[in-house]
Amino acid sequence: MIIIVVNLNLHFLFSHTNPFLMGSFNLFCFFIIIFHVFVATPIFSHSSSSISTKFLDLAKSPEVFDWMVRIRRKIHEYPELLYEEFKTSEVIRAELDKMGISYKHPVAETGVIGYIGTGKPPFVALRADIDGLPIQEMVEWEHKSKVDGKMHACGHDAHTAMVLGAAKILKHHEDQIKGTVVLVFQPAEEGGAGAKRVLEAGVLDKVSAIFGLHVAPAHDLPVGHVASKAGPLLAGSGMFDATIHGKGGHAAMPHFAIDPVLAASSAVVNLQQLVSREADPLDPQVVTVTNFHGDGAFNVIPDSVTIGGTFRAFSPESITRLKDRIHQVITGQAAVHRCTAEVDFHEDKKPLYPATINDDKLHEHFLEVAKNVVGNKNVHEMQPVTVSEDFSFYQEALPGYFFMLGMKSHSGEPLATLHSPHFTVNEDALPYGAALHASLATTYLLNHDGANKIIDMDFGLAM
Repeated sequence: MIIIVVNLNLHFLFSHTNPFLMGSFNLFCFFIIIFHVFVATPIFSHSSSSISTKFLDLAKSPEVFDWMVRIRRKIHEYPELLYEEFKTSEVIRAELDKMGISYKHPVAETGVIGYIGTGKPPFVALRADIDGLPIQEMVEWEHKSKVDGKMHACGHDAHTAMVLGAAKILKHHEDQIKGTVVLVFQPAEEGGAGAKRVLEAGVLDKVSAIFGLHVAPAHDLPVGHVASKAGPLLAGSGMFDATIHGKGGHAAMPHFAIDPVLAASSAVVNLQQLVSREADPLDPQVVTVTNFHGDGAFNVIPDSVTIGGTFRAFSPESITRLKDRIHQVITGQAAVHRCTAEVDFHEDKKPLYPATINDDKLHEHFLEVAKNVVGNKNVHEMQPVTVSEDFSFYQEALPGYFFMLGMKSHSGEPLATLHSPHFTVNEDALPYGAALHASLATTYLLNHDGANKIIDMDFGLAM
């Protein structure tokens, strides 16, 4: 813009003085124009729409796509459970080293935190969970899990590959990033509250916003589609185990025994009423008893029975109420049947997970970016789901946004659900996740209040 103004002034000057100078000046301008056309302009000087399109093109290029596939398959072959992700961490750090990306390790025992950009504010984070599940893989393919009883059945191998893909793209444009992108490779999402441990390590204290995604085979989303919403997206959750103590005896003479089976059965039935009779019908809640064990034989009343299960809700108040009432119902029903009971919510090992609640402003940001990356028709509003995610711990500490990434093939072939031994990842989704991560982070920094002045200067505009 400034060059054009100067050229016009010189054109006026030369045209009123020397014709020879005027011809020389025109030749000079011609070479300037040719130079401008053929020299690549910085990607971040484009609109947010063109940035997103460029990132998707880069993510789909063989250099990035094939690389993400290789990393995802390498991680898939050696799944590791919560806080045991040592080999996975080595793979991540090796790739970061190759790209020249600095990082902190260990964080929360096996986590890795990478940094791309200026190292100065504003800071925005991209999160990938890295742990596997205690499931025996039943899918027969070249890169099947080589560890018996362990499998990446929730797509965390893909999540990790996509954040690394975003990192590869961003590193090539690091000199244009207006702030710092923080890469969060987080351990122990599967029940270990790894996000809480990452926060407690203090590595995200300066971060202004964080983004995360999950592959979504269960939401019938095709590749190239995304879904999310503002506000509550995923439920908060807790778990419980209870032991009901009675007095064992012969099944033929129950009057000489104190039957814990009857007490436990009554507790299970009454727990269902916490939702059907006590919860607001417009406030979704779940209480599910998932196990019931006694040590008796067909003709023996056992001394004790154990039961256990989970509870879910979308507000802290509802989670707390369910927890209190579960304790009251189990101990109360035990007392009615002359038994005693102990209830354990295991908060020392697995704290209560808060609900995943998306920030309203980040939702608007996501809609703008996602529509540029995948197209307006491929961005969907989704209904809340009663599964849980420890990404919610980040959202308690800072603005955060979580969304679902489509994996269904265009042929319509169904995919197994998450946590299934038959679960597979459609690797065609990887470029979309990487491009969305990169676009969400860079455009957030470009739009951040602290970066506006720098952006205007880079664009050559006076504000």
